[in-house]
Amino acid sequence: MDKNKIAVVDYLDYSQGDEETRSKFVQEFGDSFSNMGFAIVRNHGVTEELKAQLFDVSKKFFALSDDVKRRYEDESNHGQRGYISKNKESAKGKDVPDLKEFYHIGQVVEDGDPIAAEYADNIFPDVIEDFERVTKQVYSTFENTGRNLLRAAAVYLGLEEKYFDDKIHNGNSILRLLHYYPVQDVSQIPEGAVRAAAHGDINLITLLMGGSAEGLQAQSLDGEWIPVSPKEDEIVINIGDMLARLTNNRFRSTQHQVITPDEASWTTPRYSTPFFLHPRSDMDLTCLDSCVSDENPKAYSDMTAGEFLTERLIELGLKKS
Repeated sequence: MDKNKIAVVDYLDYSQGDEETRSKFVQEFGDSFSNMGFAIVRNHGVTEELKAQLFDVSKKFFALSDDVKRRYEDESNHGQRGYISKNKESAKGKDVPDLKEFYHIGQVVEDGDPIAAEYADNIFPDVIEDFERVTKQVYSTFENTGRNLLRAAAVYLGLEEKYFDDKIHNGNSILRLLHYYPVQDVSQIPEGAVRAAAHGDINLITLLMGGSAEGLQAQSLDGEWIPVSPKEDEIVINIGDMLARLTNNRFRSTQHQVITPDEASWTTPRYSTPFFLHPRSDMDLTCLDSCVSDENPKAYSDMTAGEFLTERLIELGLKKS
């Protein structure tokens, strides 16, 4: 397999395939995570109708005035729920904020699990009809798809297939509606600012639907920036830092960025919807013994998912130390 190639796989091969088909999926999917940290998945569970509804409510919300949008921003929850206004988030190690705004929908605990006490309540904009229904449905669908994709990853790693199930049950996952807003006068763009500077994600895996325009790139093993361009019916899956820690970098948390391919692109908005699949805060991210060897010594200190998340939110500027 070309180590700079991002595999395109069919989710139904794993969820409904026979043993041979499932094994082929696991190998291609896992190899793509090991080499590029990315994979592209067809038949992911979100219907074209639901996707259209999602982008409709997203565009309607971001079309509101800044004053109205800020009614749904609560800075005390460190960007975990509701609206996060323009230029609030910067990539780790970057002084210039990304040119974007976004909206977060989080976990809803319905089975009496005491972990509910750790989560802020969701904030839904009552001025956008169907916003709550549609985003909750997408959240639930991606949570289920993500669970199955982690089962495939577990098999690839030689773990029990349902290794991750209890660790992500009622996990701190986030659905983000993203708006890279248009800039009509490019001379007003701060020096060094981009739509999303090069970064790795925090979580276990990210399921990304959209964007409405080109610009997503992933960095290959040899440092080359490779365009990531899924088709309309595909989503992008990438490894987050938590899974890279757990696997001692057997799975790569690849640096990725969103750029404007040309100056004219700044005047066009870009929408996308990543689902950041997080575990429960008490998940132990200690490197798996099977991923540590003399050739690949342990690269990370022991830490829980909750400790790691807090550390990264401070680095991103969403939480004060």
